[in-house]
Amino acid sequence: MTIKVKNKGTLEFEEFKFKCCFGLNGLTKTKKEGDKKTPIGIFEIGNLYYRSDKSKKPHTKLKVIKIKKKMGWCNNPTSKNYNKLIQINGGNNYEKLFRKDYKYDFLIPIYYNFKKTIPFKGSAIFIHLTKDYKPTAGCVALKKKDFLILIKLINKKTKIKISRL
Repeated sequence: MTIKVKNKGTLEFEEFKFKCCFGLNGLTKTKKEGDKKTPIGIFEIGNLYYRSDKSKKPHTKLKVIKIKKKMGWCNNPTSKNYNKLIQINGGNNYEKLFRKDYKYDFLIPIYYNFKKTIPFKGSAIFIHLTKDYKPTAGCVALKKKDFLILIKLINKKTKIKISRL
């Protein structure tokens, strides 16, 4: 079972098609930290993270984790924790998961550059929420209602394929 993201701003899973958005500068095979591009390839996905202060626990076969105020995702290419979930304790080399806006009310990490992390190759690539389909900094974003449908259909073995076709 594979989620397919296509260059036309479409995310498909089985018979479902959802409008989505991705990186401001499009798709790339040569992702670099901060380039605002979404990586091309087939990737595993992570657990579902959600804001329990804004939504009840969603129905899904994924492992579900509450986002806490001190959770972050390291985007510092020189850190040993680069592209990993971290506990925030000062500094600014991370993507804060407990945000004031809605974008990370639900998110699933896309395991790009994750297992054998290469510095400066890109970090914090997620499937998260959008309200207006504005381009992202490199993530894939869906409307909340579509995200909630998708998470009912997928499981921990589901992969995501991001391509130009």
